[in-house]
Amino acid sequence: MKITIKQTIKLGLFACTLTLSSCALRSVPSDYTSVKLDVIDNNTLGNGKVLIYNGAGILHQVDNTARLNIMLDNKSLGQIRPREYVIVDLGIGKHEFTALHIDMVNMRSKHLVDINEHTKVIKIEPTITSNKLTITNMLPENFDKYIERPETR
Repeated sequence: MKITIKQTIKLGLFACTLTLSSCALRSVPSDYTSVKLDVIDNNTLGNGKVLIYNGAGILHQVDNTARLNIMLDNKSLGQIRPREYVIVDLGIGKHEFTALHIDMVNMRSKHLVDINEHTKVIKIEPTITSNKLTITNMLPENFDKYIERPETR
């Protein structure tokens, strides 16, 4: 069986389409109401008000695998795209975060986080094999370039 150039091109286009569409993560609505603050800094956050942002690196942004669907205590927090943040009012105590991103396959991870009066900022980012959650308590560099996640998607 001889494979022609035309068949090779069709197969290549099909492979590219399959690859790009497999990285598409559908947005989910949020069950949480976000907190709106006029000024966002370390003085306005804390005591349960936590800023959660997507700290995806450039490699995940380029291949469209940086979008994260977040579940918080088995309720949807929604999708956070790269350079987006959301502020939620969480009660003090332990909370379970589940992060999902797609990079050919579903990359899901669970993180148990103890929220106290000093917890202010949480960074969630996709990695090559999973997701990473870090309590930074500091706004990200170039925070002025981040946008608040829109309520409706």
